Amino acid sequence: MNPWFVYIIRCTNGNLYTGSTNHLIRRWHKHKEGKGAKYLRSNEPKTVVYVEKHSNRSEACKREYEIKQFAKEKKEALVGALMEVN
Repeated sequence: MNPWFVYIIRCTNGNLYTGSTNHLIRRWHKHKEGKGAKYLRSNEPKTVVYVEKHSNRSEACKREYEIKQFAKEKKEALVGALMEVN
């Protein structure tokens, strides 16, 4: 079974977009082409700043929803915590 990923993209305007996919690279290219998420058609994606791996779609979707409920400050802290590890 293929893993699923929850990811956060920083847009050129500084906003954060959260999504999930089972093929991160393909999804990134779709976002850059302006296909897929309506939000990213009007908010140009700049870079992927956070990724979590999950064992199935259900787990990934639940986590995506959870992160989308976070205030921006909490999302920034999540991204910052990952940056400190790397």
